[in-house]
Amino acid sequence: MTAYPDVSARAALPTVIQGGMGVGVSSWQLARAVSQRGQLGVVSGTALDVVVARRLQDGDPGGHVRRALAAFPVPEVADQVRAMFFLDGGRRPGQAYRTVPMFTLTPPVSVQHLTVVANFCEVFLAKEGHDGVVGVNYLRKIEAPLPFALLGALLAGVDYVLVGAGNPAHIPELVRRLARRDGAALPVRTQGTTSADGQFAVRCSPRALLGHGPALPVPKVLAIVSSVDLAVGLAGDPDTRPDGFVVEAPTAGGHNAPPRGPRRTTEAGEPVYGERDRVPLDPIRALGLPYWLAGGRGTPEGLRQARAAGAAGVQVGTAFAFAAESGLEPSLKSRVLESLVSGEPPAVHTDWRVSPTGFPFKIVDVDGTLSDADMVDHRPRVCDVGALRTPYRKDDGTMGYRCPAEPVAAYVDRKGGRPANTDGRTCLCNALLATAGLAQRRPHDYTEPPLITAGDDFTAVATLARTHQHHLPYPAHAVLDYLLQDAA
Repeated sequence: MTAYPDVSARAALPTVIQGGMGVGVSSWQLARAVSQRGQLGVVSGTALDVVVARRLQDGDPGGHVRRALAAFPVPEVADQVRAMFFLDGGRRPGQAYRTVPMFTLTPPVSVQHLTVVANFCEVFLAKEGHDGVVGVNYLRKIEAPLPFALLGALLAGVDYVLVGAGNPAHIPELVRRLARRDGAALPVRTQGTTSADGQFAVRCSPRALLGHGPALPVPKVLAIVSSVDLAVGLAGDPDTRPDGFVVEAPTAGGHNAPPRGPRRTTEAGEPVYGERDRVPLDPIRALGLPYWLAGGRGTPEGLRQARAAGAAGVQVGTAFAFAAESGLEPSLKSRVLESLVSGEPPAVHTDWRVSPTGFPFKIVDVDGTLSDADMVDHRPRVCDVGALRTPYRKDDGTMGYRCPAEPVAAYVDRKGGRPANTDGRTCLCNALLATAGLAQRRPHDYTEPPLITAGDDFTAVATLARTHQHHLPYPAHAVLDYLLQDAA
């Protein structure tokens, strides 16, 4: 097999992939801005059912969601979503958002429809009015919504699907089946089961949901990996082989793969990464598929090094997260940018415990957010979004769902979870929605607090913030100008 890539083949690929960050941070506005410049803009597919439902309840400023709903190919389904969630003029002051039913392995049709429609809307808006390429990013560990989310993105003509946070082996074939509008099943990990229980899966029937229609274009699938073993395994089977890889280092924001080998931590309790966590690129290159490097690569020098190593380019998240078009709540964005202009960058630490998934998670230390332990202690434990819930087998053989960040009594006493799993866990679902300006209101005038995640390296953000300090936040095209300043 000839090692990829040669210069002519690489030229047809995006040099910069804008990262698919968080809940709503990689917004359609950001993806659209990047795509219009000839690079790969990516929307976050995480919890889009909740994001779009809340935008509608806020009155759909600008009418963007309603414009996308009008383009949905099954009008009666779009009309149902609009009727269920749209509030003309938005919520009353202090009014809570209407909750979206949490996903199970057998979600109600209304939840399936909402998820399909929401993903269609986000991709449609990102692609609207230009011919650039647009991708969508999903987390493999958020399993139950995936087939329905993918179907919505395919209906909108998404060009790339990026999947990380787990083994995306089933995604290429799932995408192909959904594009043909065939019924599809995605195996789901279920705690407490044995081989005798059989395989649990979530099933999606495009024809049953939306009726018959033409086959859909098949997007390219990029697997986000942090080990050679996973990349080699995926590439070795036609059913699991992606169209390329994003090779992610543990310096990237959000969830990180845990260190390989025995668990080691710093005095502050952060995971220690070593030589075994560095992904050697020679075996990746030998697979013959294009790849991009992510994590600490968001500078011109990082891009030069990636290209010299044979990569098609880089995936960059943090620099785009603080751009004007991102969905990061404006006051949070401003506070971080102003601290960088003043020469006092915020600290970033990797927390083993905060995420219900058990994976390390990057946190930016900003006052008034859940980086403050006191705020964590005073937050009522509530689980009403449920994106990170895990299915488990109950004693009676039926299926249940639990999350280590939910109320301890529910997790331990009612659902049989281990008490140690609850220590230090925080509801990332509610926190990241708040970070995107979609915070839920609670009784007694309590509003869910945010939590900012970013990569370890703020070099690009600091440079851009100082360069544009009189016009902050800087635009997304400034990030591309910065990254591509030396590109031929």
